[in-house]
Amino acid sequence: MNATAFAQTLHGQKGHEVHLPRNRMLIGGEWIESAEGQCINVEDPATAEIFTRVPAGSAEDIDRAVSAARKAFESASWARMRPLDRGKIIENIARKIEEHAGELALLESYDNGKAVHHALAVDVPAAVDIFRYMAGWTSKIGGQVNPISGDGQQYHSYSVREPVGVVGQIVPWNYPLAMAAWKIAPALAAGCTIVLKPSELTPLTALRLAELALEAGLPEGVLNVVTGYGQDAGQALVEHRGVDKIAFTGSTRVGKQIVRTAADDLKRVTLELGGKSPSLIFADADLEKATLGAALAIFFNSGQVCLAASRLFVERSVYDQVVEGIAKVAQGFKLGHGRDPDTMLGPLVSRAQQIRVLDYIEQGRQCGAEVVTGGGTGGKDGYFVEPTIFSNPDRDASIVREEIFGPVLVATPFDDVEEVVKAANDTHYGLAANIWTRDLSRAHLTARQLQAGVVWINTHGMNDPSAPFGGVKESGWGREVGEEGLLHYTETKTVTALLGE
Repeated sequence: MNATAFAQTLHGQKGHEVHLPRNRMLIGGEWIESAEGQCINVEDPATAEIFTRVPAGSAEDIDRAVSAARKAFESASWARMRPLDRGKIIENIARKIEEHAGELALLESYDNGKAVHHALAVDVPAAVDIFRYMAGWTSKIGGQVNPISGDGQQYHSYSVREPVGVVGQIVPWNYPLAMAAWKIAPALAAGCTIVLKPSELTPLTALRLAELALEAGLPEGVLNVVTGYGQDAGQALVEHRGVDKIAFTGSTRVGKQIVRTAADDLKRVTLELGGKSPSLIFADADLEKATLGAALAIFFNSGQVCLAASRLFVERSVYDQVVEGIAKVAQGFKLGHGRDPDTMLGPLVSRAQQIRVLDYIEQGRQCGAEVVTGGGTGGKDGYFVEPTIFSNPDRDASIVREEIFGPVLVATPFDDVEEVVKAANDTHYGLAANIWTRDLSRAHLTARQLQAGVVWINTHGMNDPSAPFGGVKESGWGREVGEEGLLHYTETKTVTALLGE
């Protein structure tokens, strides 16, 4: 497969073949090329081979997509659709994803590099679950009667939730299908229409999801997908005055830029941004479970997870034991092609990301931190990085302070709760944290002190459609999923009537 002869099928385990989605953008129900005729190469990060192309959308394409979304938002077929019927369509999308689970997992592996079996176990079920959960919400977005004291006259006052309008959604490359689903499902449940821009690195499952949504009965124009680069299509989407809300998942740097741009017309913004999450392991924890849990918390998906617990704090009396145990777990993870059923860790998403992570590892070496394990590429083709552990780094080192977004863990001992809470909170980020201890009183009291949007106790990464997800400090604004995530796609309107004379 190469740039001049695109593959029409993808080959998975046991020779299974899956057809590529349309290499076109979806605007107003039509599959079209970009206005400027430019394309983006899509490569397999396990082999560095280009296997298809997608359009490089421009500001003109974004404008067409926003117009289509506005037309759909104002159309009777969507605006006046019964909430129960909207819920049926969303449930139909969930079923379509289930029916095409193997195909979507394979697409995700080719696009992102992750193991197919991981995509089948995590990414695809997450997408199914959020559509199914939000399907039930369409008929339950209510309002309230306001108990007005008033001026002595009789009033009837009530508040209702209405869809915010046309939303622009920008999703990252680490969980392309799941993140698209997390954005699309609540927006549809609220009655919004959408312009989605997937990452230019991983556009395929977003395009296939859009195909399945149309097959599930979603009216044309309600969901539009524009592929393109962030500085072109993404920036145009944020700047467009026909967009009522931007929902973004990605880096803190880009999130700040979006806020500055959105301030021009005060469009609504929710941001799920970066993290430098801590794992706290106390000496009384089930160390076998904590060791495996802490390893998976950083190395799963090759560390390309916003909630990755990249800072490890271990009570001093068990520090050496735990660090050695995590190193042993890491050394047992097989790096390899995502279509190999024995692969545990696939490649990083791109050459640029591999270079970035390897540069951080070199900075860690130069600052004097001990390399416990890893630090190289494993001698493999493609964009691989070995799971890497540093011990006792300087607290101001870049590997401690900055989000690496790769399989790199920094480990530090601690002596008491006050010390570890202070160290865990010593970061600009505040997305997630985990605590490992048998003392549940200490666990819950420590959780209250941690500056994080999500805290897990004796587990990590347990996300559910009912549980709001998001961060504090520079890890973002607002929440994804759950009732709170849904309501971010609505505006509150208050209506007050004078009754009688």
